[in-house]
Amino acid sequence: MEFEEAHQAFMEYHLSRRTGERKGRLLRGHQYAEKLLLQNVWWPLFGTLDNLHPEYEVYDWNRKSQFLDFAFLPAFGRFGLECDGYQSHVKDMDREKFSYALNRDTFLTGIGWKMIHFSFDDIQRRPEVCQMLLQMVISPRLLRKGIDRPLPVTEKEILLLAWRLGRHVRPKDVTDAFDIDFRTARNRLRSLTAKGLLAPIETGRGVRAYELRELALNYLH
Repeated sequence: MEFEEAHQAFMEYHLSRRTGERKGRLLRGHQYAEKLLLQNVWWPLFGTLDNLHPEYEVYDWNRKSQFLDFAFLPAFGRFGLECDGYQSHVKDMDREKFSYALNRDTFLTGIGWKMIHFSFDDIQRRPEVCQMLLQMVISPRLLRKGIDRPLPVTEKEILLLAWRLGRHVRPKDVTDAFDIDFRTARNRLRSLTAKGLLAPIETGRGVRAYELRELALNYLH
């Protein structure tokens, strides 16, 4: 599914489940900047909008209602994502609002939230920086989700190598890193592919490299 199709379904799903002010807030609050955060930062990393909730209502220490741009609510944690524009979040903010914004984030952190802020400028012009930072925050939690079955140490090391490389892993990368022959490296990559942890990259000359699948993140702890 492409992003535009996924985003439309995402919005229709959440709008259909809200009424009153919560629905109005979603219609008013989810605009160009928020969509761009999903398109430029979130989607390239995860390829899904599952467990994301736009304009998510939270309460401060006085039970005052506030809305996060997004809440990411998987089974392993609570994450708040905010897209901050300079004009609205800094330049036009008085001292009282500035203090409240800091206190709100500290309060949410105290009750178990992990708050993640990106500037609109970075989302628009330097999304790769945002992707890197988002990955740093969320990936350690992904790795602690728990593993259904153990992996041989040799295969786990290959997954860690692929993660560190930050690109497709080739048999040559494995032979160089672990001082093993090409056939052994290729067989281990094929074994990880069969387990659904790597995806082969097809070329006109067959499979030359492999990429990490999301499931592999569970085995990197």
